[in-house]
Amino acid sequence: MALNVIIVGGGKEGTYLASLLLTRGYLVKVIEVRRDELPRLQQVLPKNTVIMGSGTDPGVLEDAGIRQADVVAAVTGADEVNLVVTSLARFEFHVPRTIARVNNPRNVWMFTAEMGVDVALNQADLMAPLIAEEMSLGEMMTLLTLGKGRYSLVEEKVHPMAMAAGKAIRDLHVPEDCVLVAVIRQGELVVPRGNTVLQADDMVIALAHTSHISPLHAILGLRGEPEK
Repeated sequence: MALNVIIVGGGKEGTYLASLLLTRGYLVKVIEVRRDELPRLQQVLPKNTVIMGSGTDPGVLEDAGIRQADVVAAVTGADEVNLVVTSLARFEFHVPRTIARVNNPRNVWMFTAEMGVDVALNQADLMAPLIAEEMSLGEMMTLLTLGKGRYSLVEEKVHPMAMAAGKAIRDLHVPEDCVLVAVIRQGELVVPRGNTVLQADDMVIALAHTSHISPLHAILGLRGEPEK
């Protein structure tokens, strides 16, 4: 059975989220209080998806089918509105899962389970680790995250001065919970084996636990000795 999701806030974030969930087969309702947004919303979303009204109005939430909702996501541009929505969803209608957007990072302390929020999406907190990761890992790129973020499929080009250049894989001391999945060499696929010698500019694709991504980069990139 498809999950039933109510999104409060039909701005750019809410519209994109609704479109994405609809393509994946979710049952979606979008609540938007601004009537001047209705023409835009009806252009990009099915008409029966959009409900005009305030997400802080219990009657509007009832009309949206909140008693059957599995998830309520409050993504308006006002933190106080998002908090009221999640509180109503959790404590009045007992929705199993609530998600709230945090617009002002200084307000994040209020978005707690006691206020009815299961997940608080603070853009600053989300962006900071990504920036730090990009700065620390240089050319390594994350292709996919798995296992609720515990594992990543990554790719990196072997640097000419890397410790991996010119060495067989079996001699590299690849970190635990890390598997070299493929090597792309001059456009051709090389299946990595113990005796495969990595060459400069090889593109290495690996599946690794997040705690071992940095040591892997130390082997493939220009980072010096790998972390222990």
